[in-house]
Order: sequence, then C-alpha cells, then structure tokens
Amino acid sequence: MVRGVDHSKTMTIMTVNEIIQATGGKVLCGGQQAISGFSIDSRKTAHGELFIALRGARFDGHDFVHDALRNGTGAMVSIPPADPGRDKTIIYVKNTLRALQDIARYRRSRRGIPAVGVTGTNGKTTTKELVAAILSRTHAVLKTTGNFNNHIGLPLCVSNMQGSEEFMVLEMGSNAKGDIRELCEIVRPDIAVVTNVGQAHLEGFGTIETVRDTDLEVLGYVKTICINADDPLLMEGIGAYPGKVVTYGIENRADFSARDIVPGEEGSQFLLVTPGRGDIRVSLRISGRFNVLNALAAASVASELGMSLEEIRGGLESFAGVPMRLEIHRISGALVINDVYNANPASMEEALREMARLRTGRAIAVLGDMLELGAYAGDAHTGLVQTLNRLGVDILIAVGPEMHKASAGFAGKAYQAADSSGARSLLLDMMGEGDTVLIKGSRGMRMEMVLAGEGTEAGAEAGNAL
Repeated sequence: MVRGVDHSKTMTIMTVNEIIQATGGKVLCGGQQAISGFSIDSRKTAHGELFIALRGARFDGHDFVHDALRNGTGAMVSIPPADPGRDKTIIYVKNTLRALQDIARYRRSRRGIPAVGVTGTNGKTTTKELVAAILSRTHAVLKTTGNFNNHIGLPLCVSNMQGSEEFMVLEMGSNAKGDIRELCEIVRPDIAVVTNVGQAHLEGFGTIETVRDTDLEVLGYVKTICINADDPLLMEGIGAYPGKVVTYGIENRADFSARDIVPGEEGSQFLLVTPGRGDIRVSLRISGRFNVLNALAAASVASELGMSLEEIRGGLESFAGVPMRLEIHRISGALVINDVYNANPASMEEALREMARLRTGRAIAVLGDMLELGAYAGDAHTGLVQTLNRLGVDILIAVGPEMHKASAGFAGKAYQAADSSGARSLLLDMMGEGDTVLIKGSRGMRMEMVLAGEGTEAGAEAGNAL
C-alpha cells in the first residue's frame, strides 16, 4: 500500500499537546485535542485537520484562515485571527514554516522506519515512484506525492504520516546550495539515490559542480548511497564517502546493470543484472533509455532494503508512468510525445533522442524555453538547436525568447509562437499522418496548453482536445 498526503483522514495522528511539544507554540483557544492531519491549502482543509498558515513573498495563508476553519479543526498561525470560534483550536507560533518542519522532524524522530531519499537533476519523480511501487508489493509505504519535494512539500508529507507505514520514499529537490542538507535535517534518510547531475536551476547554483555538491549533501546523513555509474561527475564526487556505495548503469561497469535492452513505443525490455543475486528479465511500461536507468536506480535501492528479484520485477512492471513525462499519444495519425512537465538541457536531449528513435515520418519539435539557467541560457539553447540539427528534426515550433533567438540556427523549417496556445494553433495546422511530435519546455512555459487548451489538463484526455 502506498500513501501520499491524504486529506480525507479521520484517525488521530497527533494531539495538540504533541504539537506544542514539537513547535514550542502556544494554544490561544482550544477545541478538539485530536488532529487527523495537516493542510496548507484552505480550500482542501478537511474536518479534523489543522490548517498551517504559511507566509510567502506573494501570499499569506493568514488571509484564508477563516475559510479553512469552516471545515477544519483549527489553525496554526503567527498572526492571531479575530473571532476564530470557540470550538476551534488556534495555535500560535513565531514562524509557521519552521513549525511545519518541526512537526515533521518530531514525527520522523518517533518513527524509526527506513527512509529513502531520492535526489538528482532528472528522473527523481520517476525513480521515487518506482522505488515505492517495488516496496509496496509487501509493505505500507509513505511517499511524497507529485513533486512535493521542497522545504514545504516534504515536511507536509512526513507530518501527515498515518503511523502504519513501514518505509518512507521521499523525493528531495533543490534550487540552491544547502537545500538538500536542510531536507536531510528534517527527514534523516537512511539510504539515498542520486540519479544524475545536469544543468538545472543554474541561476541559484552558478555551476554544475555546485549542483552536484548540493545533491551530495545527502552523503552526510545516509549509511548507503546508490549512484549512477554512467555520470562521471557524480562518481568523482563520492570518492571520500566512507559509507556503502552501490552503483548502477548501462554504459559503465556497475553493481546493477541492464543488458539486451529492447526499446519499444510503449516501454522497454531488458535483462536486470544484479551483484550475486542472479539476473531477471524486466518489461517496463515506460519508454526511453533514461527510464531503464531509473529502473536500475530503483532496483538498487530496493535490493539494499531486502526486496527479492521477483518483487523488484513486479514493482517495476506495475508502474505505468508519471503524468506529463514522456506520455505517448496517437492523435490524428501522429505519434505525440507529451513530456511537458519540465525541461533542462539533459532532459531535452534525452527526449529528443527518444523522438528520433520512434520517428517514422516527419519529426516536429514543439519546444519552450529552458528556464533558470542564468548565464548559461544562451549557450544551452544554441546547443539544443544543434542537437535538433544533428538528429535531423524537420520542423521546430519555438516558444519563448531564448528559443526564438536560438531557432535562427535551425537547419529545418522554424516557426516562432508567442506562447503555448500559439504553438498549439501552428501544430494543428501542420500535424498529419505519420508525424512524430515532441512537446517539451520548462514548467513556467505552460507547454501542456499545446495539448490541452486553456482551462483543461494535459494527460490522457489531451488527445481528445486535439
């Protein structure tokens, strides 16, 4: 059984007294003593839950406390509300974000279950889901939902654990140096996997070496690290690590490897080779060479946690993929690859290689800007267009100022769209039978609108919108 953040809980997971002990807060008015969960969204706060009024640069949860109290049991605030109601529990703390993190730290310290940390530039969410899919064959698992992988989402997930979980699988994201260390201080992972290092969030990191060093902050907390042997920068960074190192890879010698890879439109088959435990044939339901690497990462973690080869295969083969990540649709006779969740240079190149492998007719790339690359942005987008030329892509629909500039170097036919909706119109006019289309860009470019139209969601229904 896999659990994420569940807003329908009714069982008690924490008492008000425990919350005060964890946070050092003060009860301003008391109602119910039992708390069934924590929420940071007033629209989704359910009966029995405590709403935590977070404050940010562009929002203040205190503006929505009364909305949350209509359904919830109470609220944690740093600004006391006027007339909250006698039956509601109001807890005052100096800093609500720190209090949320303190609650997660408190709950983690009282649950000695193994915790898996998953970090890296690309493949974090898929690897996290694969690990959880394997472990949940025989155990109750708490996992971060969606991409709740930052200093807010991860502690919210841990705070909401039910108490029956036997494993935690936690995705850990970063935007700047120190971020992984901050998350590790909260959840104290026992084992971690670092998927790869690439050019992402360079506005915050500055250099790719800082990206690597930030991901490897996890080394200070875990007994075992699972590492991608095909990533030389990562391998260079773990030289002084005193704990156990487990490697996985396709190109380089590794403890866990894949042989006889047979790629397909709807997935890949390969022979999973393990150290001293035998080999087993695996049929993934997700395509792409990089997803074979993600499967190897998950297998290495699960094996270290005692899962059998059959359980590992069963978990890998049960996983159907993550929405908006390399989803494949057949639309109007064309093969459309929906990989719109996010983008950086490494993930762009992998997606383009997959398009090139699957193409049978024209190759059309609908690409949005890769954001947060700082001083590397110009070179990164120029390099992306060079990859398009090398792979023989026929048509480029460019979205965003960086892609517009770089498209001047495209060898095929280039179109410029003002936004993703404009790209949608261009694509509809040209897409035909036998075409292979890749749609990808950074999250802020809203490339899902190419498939879904305003107000609808990308996903399996996107094809109907076209």
